Amino acid sequence: MFTIAGLQDLYRHLEWAEARVWTAVLGSDAAVADPELRDRLQHIHLVQRAFLDVWTGQPVGRYQEMQFFSLRELYAWARPNYAEVAAFLSSAKEEQLSTATAVPWARYFAEERGGTVGATTLEETLFQVTAHSAYHRAQVNTRLRALGLTPPLVDYIAWLWLERPAPQWPV
Repeated sequence: MFTIAGLQDLYRHLEWAEARVWTAVLGSDAAVADPELRDRLQHIHLVQRAFLDVWTGQPVGRYQEMQFFSLRELYAWARPNYAEVAAFLSSAKEEQLSTATAVPWARYFAEERGGTVGATTLEETLFQVTAHSAYHRAQVNTRLRALGLTPPLVDYIAWLWLERPAPQWPV
């Protein structure tokens, strides 16, 4: 379904989109003070980090109890993840994409359903992170609108039309 180059493209878009969201969030006192935004952004970034740990063979679950009391603290913790994912993808080989990739927290899904879960591959979990992040970015943008702000345009097609710009992270 995907190639390494295609996944790298999806992750470049992901980073660009999240940089736009973070710029909007950190540029608003109302957004910075909003616990719902903090919780949603924390979830996005904890999941991204957990999957990176799965892919790189790091211990999973070490972030489970983390709590960030401010969005700025969360932003500082989350920001380096993009370079780490880019480094992982640049060293990945096409043949690795079909490698079975067990997701440790899938057992909770299985227990909830009273059954088992199907196998997943590296390729599928790499795509999952981009889809999951987009899903929750939409929730963040909806919350920004509820706070009276204009959410940033983060659509993949817009990024393509803009000729794949690099992310512009807030400082």
